[in-house]
Amino acid sequence: MSSSILTPSLRVVRQRTGNATSQLNCASYRTSQAYNPSSQFLGSTKIVSLRLSSSWWRCPSKSRSRRDGHFVRVNAVSSDQLGEPEPRSSEAGISGESGAPKVSLGKQIGNFKDAFWRFLRPHTIRGTCIGASALVAKALLENPQLINWVLLPKALRGLLALLCGNGYIVGINQIYDVGIDKVNKPFLPVAAGDLSVTSAWVLVLGLAALGVGLVSTNFGPLITGLYSFGLFLGAIYSVPPLRLKRFAVPAFLIIATVRGFLLNFGVYYATRAALGLNFQWSPSIVFITCFVTLFATVIAITKDLPDVEGDKKFNISTFATKMGVQKISFLGSGLLLMNYVGAIGAAILMPDAFNTRVMVTAHACLGVALVYQTWLLDSAKYSKEAIAGFYRFIWNLFYTQSSKGLDLRSS
Repeated sequence: MSSSILTPSLRVVRQRTGNATSQLNCASYRTSQAYNPSSQFLGSTKIVSLRLSSSWWRCPSKSRSRRDGHFVRVNAVSSDQLGEPEPRSSEAGISGESGAPKVSLGKQIGNFKDAFWRFLRPHTIRGTCIGASALVAKALLENPQLINWVLLPKALRGLLALLCGNGYIVGINQIYDVGIDKVNKPFLPVAAGDLSVTSAWVLVLGLAALGVGLVSTNFGPLITGLYSFGLFLGAIYSVPPLRLKRFAVPAFLIIATVRGFLLNFGVYYATRAALGLNFQWSPSIVFITCFVTLFATVIAITKDLPDVEGDKKFNISTFATKMGVQKISFLGSGLLLMNYVGAIGAAILMPDAFNTRVMVTAHACLGVALVYQTWLLDSAKYSKEAIAGFYRFIWNLFYTQSSKGLDLRSS
């Protein structure tokens, strides 16, 4: 037998310590000369299975055993890498040339639908749909004599355009945040490898083109300009060389502008224009725009609470990385409480413009719920689970506030 060197690659190491057995399935190695002259697989990949039974055996990080002048090198793996042995190509019927088993077309479509849905960030879609629908309904209820079902397709095209813009902004952010998302949000499709970067680019460019096309052919130059400006802000938020998300103040200003002012003003203006009415500011619309803009500011500064680890790793400057999770959670809660107090005050001071009873009761209850949720976060010592729950609660408050737009006018 020759003294050729065998070069192994570790398949799987499964080790049970204490009173369990230790099992080692390892080595797919290639020989320069035949290890077994009688084998029909001369010079090809071979599988060696070693079974070790011992209560004391430990697999060292690097170990060697010598047999007949041959060295076999075994590298240990950590416990989180342990798993079932990979199928052997010659015995499993899947050769290196044939690759992975074929996936049915239905399965591929299902996988893509799942990846696409996660790519669109459903929680932002809900916020967009609820807020836009409430504003449209408010404009219609203010002018019930002008309601015309012929306008319904146009309204749906407008909603689709908003969703396209939303998808473009969150999508392009995922393209440029792959490294960060692998730490902070590994479930996102691009970071998880469920959607390629090329496919993501096709989607975001298609969404942007469709959105601009819908707006320009249905809503006139002003709304088209505002829509395009929103897409531009979404781009400079994520795309180098500006990539303004790296800086705390520009980042929250962009989010507050897009989700606060542009969305609310744009939807209400477009709805009144479709009804043949000129735009006019009213106390309720001023309140909604200011309230939601400040709320979007809170979302902008609290959205980074679950992402501190990855942001620090990639030198992304956020309020959370600068000031700490506790201070930012208190700051966000304080701003929202100020919003709620302002809403209660506006309802009391302008009873003709608002439904005072609904405004006072609802915002008082939401304020109490916010204080309680902040207390829960502090009691949990700002664990990752508690932070994620707090951020979800902020979004739930946003959904609730957006849907309350119909109750603002005095009955």
